[in-house]
Amino acid sequence: MKFDFAERSHQRLNPLTGEWILVSSQRLQRPWQGRIELPGLSPSQSHVSDCYLCPRNIRAGGRSNPDYSNTFVFDNDFSALTTAGDPGQFNLNDLLVARAEPGICRVVCYSPCHNLSLAEMSTAQIADIATIWKDQYLELSGKPGISHVQIFENKGELMGCSNPHPHGQIWATATIPTEPFKEDETQRDYSDSHSGARLLGSVLELELSAGERIVCANDRWVALVPFWAKWPFEILVLPRKPIAHLGELDPTQSIALAGILREVTTRYDNLFETSFPYTMGIHQAPSPTEAFDHWTIHIHFYPPLLRSATIQKFMVGYELLAEAQRDLTPENAAARLRDLPVVHYRQRQ
Repeated sequence: MKFDFAERSHQRLNPLTGEWILVSSQRLQRPWQGRIELPGLSPSQSHVSDCYLCPRNIRAGGRSNPDYSNTFVFDNDFSALTTAGDPGQFNLNDLLVARAEPGICRVVCYSPCHNLSLAEMSTAQIADIATIWKDQYLELSGKPGISHVQIFENKGELMGCSNPHPHGQIWATATIPTEPFKEDETQRDYSDSHSGARLLGSVLELELSAGERIVCANDRWVALVPFWAKWPFEILVLPRKPIAHLGELDPTQSIALAGILREVTTRYDNLFETSFPYTMGIHQAPSPTEAFDHWTIHIHFYPPLLRSATIQKFMVGYELLAEAQRDLTPENAAARLRDLPVVHYRQRQ
């Protein structure tokens, strides 16, 4: 269909959530006299004596880190979820409703090096992290009372990261949270109405045919700016072969996943030559032992930067009260990321 995405304000449908996103690419022409952030800087030291996550240091909760040399996982000293207890519920006229939500929170230190983000790690190092993710998913999803395992990373102060040491988190919850729950329903509905086809598999087929929103790819994984992207330089990572969860990854797929994650994060850093902030999260089938044939594992990258290393996108006003709105087309964002070199800017310097 002929449609001028670049010149006309328009809405796009996110088939994973059923939500609409307003695209207004002409808004980038407006002058900016708003808040200017400091550019994100990578830590310069490989070990910091007062960092709670560096090897051999004492954490905020009083425990000592081992002298770890690879990826290190531990139960969060300040967990957002309490351990299982008596089930508690509150209901007042079906209007004021609450329920207990027990669970497990863990921290994944990517590396003993304080100054080594995913963008500057080797593919082999990131593959080790992917193996840890897989092991943690299989372990936690098998625990009684756990229905969902959310693996994620908040990188940078703009994303509320409380410690610059490169790390991610894992929250295992008793119920399936809101966003994965919506994605479970939409993928199931699509599969039921399309003879068992997987929604994101069909999306990937269309995107590979079009090509204009593809950022990078290898023989196992594809990174693209989704047609319905909300954040300026949002990226969705999809497998070429139908995979429902991390438990289905073989070593070759893990290495390929590590390669695509390294390339995505390197392109991010190269875009504005800064330590690029983002929230990254893995959405996958809630359980490896139940039938979730409608699911496709995927990885969301939600970065806040808009015009430069110092100007971010704010989700306020219309975005909070009406619907999400973006200031450049996904096609333009993909082209800018696709055209960047794959060698990290600090290595080139």
